[in-house]
Amino acid sequence: MTSSTPRDLARSRRMLLLLGLVFFGPLLVATALYYISGWRPVGHTNHGELIDPPQPLQGALFHGKWSLVYVGAGSCDAACHRTLYYMRQTHMGLGRLYTRMQRVFVTIAPCCDRSLAKQYPDLVTVDAGAPGMATLLRDVPPERRATGIFVVDPRGNLMMRYDANDPPRGLLDDLNHLLGLSSIG
Repeated sequence: MTSSTPRDLARSRRMLLLLGLVFFGPLLVATALYYISGWRPVGHTNHGELIDPPQPLQGALFHGKWSLVYVGAGSCDAACHRTLYYMRQTHMGLGRLYTRMQRVFVTIAPCCDRSLAKQYPDLVTVDAGAPGMATLLRDVPPERRATGIFVVDPRGNLMMRYDANDPPRGLLDDLNHLLGLSSIG
């Protein structure tokens, strides 16, 4: 049996301290940067524009399901059809999460192009005067609505905006992420 010398004990303690610094040092530095200095990473993972704070919309239409919402004229010109197509393809791209989402077309003029129901099955068409639409129309200026696709959570909160001219992959990625993490709707 060998006995430890004071020199061996000191060396063992230094090694333990060094291992502790290797494992806990980065955690301590990150905590200090985040909580003490106020530094926050500038990157984000969402592709859409967060509406902060989320705007509550009244009415039962938006409760219970996630909603993709587009506001446009009831006559539905080429840009409107392109946006509704974008929404339909994104919705279909959700795969097994498809049933947790609905697509809503809010019409601000007399509705509707008769081919909409045939081209876009399961599209919910609602008049701008319906409950909950006043907040959407009041808080989002017309120039932002023109190409905007909005996300409303299952509790009726208007929370994100996407530009229909942007690549649809960003919207699909964000929806997969949101629906994957959410236990509501």
